[in-house]
Amino acid sequence: MVEEDAAPVVAPPGAVPPLPDPAPATGRRTPRGARFAGAAEDVGEERARSRAVAVGVAERTDVVRAVEALARLRNEGRSGEAHALLVEAASWAPARFPLLAHELERAGLGADWQTLLWEAASLPAGQLVAAADALVAAGRADDGQQILRQGVARPPGEVGQAVLGLVAEGRRREVRALLDAYVRARTPEEAARSAEPDPQHLVPLLLEAAQAVSDERRWDLLHALRVAGFAA
Repeated sequence: MVEEDAAPVVAPPGAVPPLPDPAPATGRRTPRGARFAGAAEDVGEERARSRAVAVGVAERTDVVRAVEALARLRNEGRSGEAHALLVEAASWAPARFPLLAHELERAGLGADWQTLLWEAASLPAGQLVAAADALVAAGRADDGQQILRQGVARPPGEVGQAVLGLVAEGRRREVRALLDAYVRARTPEEAARSAEPDPQHLVPLLLEAAQAVSDERRWDLLHALRVAGFAA
């Protein structure tokens, strides 16, 4: 675990610090042979734990430095540069989102956290769902739901294409999460239009997602699909 009172690294004034280079691999050799099997497992577990701690430290350092830079830009009235920093942070690894939320709110930059969520809503579908998952896992379910609702506000055709991309990658859980948010947030008519890129595959997925919400939502979507000319 990362100590909460670890001293943050302060970036030079006016600069957004670059991401640190990965730590070099060590030259430690793993014992070989049957009698060393247990030792090899211990070494592997030790290395895995070390990597996890190292990644956590690097992520926290990057986030703290970025938030400090953002606070400095806000204090200096450099709103354009502050917004650019938020746009960049929105494209970071999903695992950093809970850290960003915590550090921004601790710095009194809650409004910037909301801006970052809005910017992150334009992420590719897979990253969007991963960011929502990370927030929910960190106990920020409202933020996770918000980012999904904002993410499915994109044009219906784009949502359909995004779903097809996730299906092609075999990411069924992400498909369900995205479509669940979609059929809840959009009207049945809007949801029906998202089937246009590939009705054969998208219509059943949309109806399945609507059924998970309620029978009424499924019937409303079914009607909208038929009106739009899609067989269901």
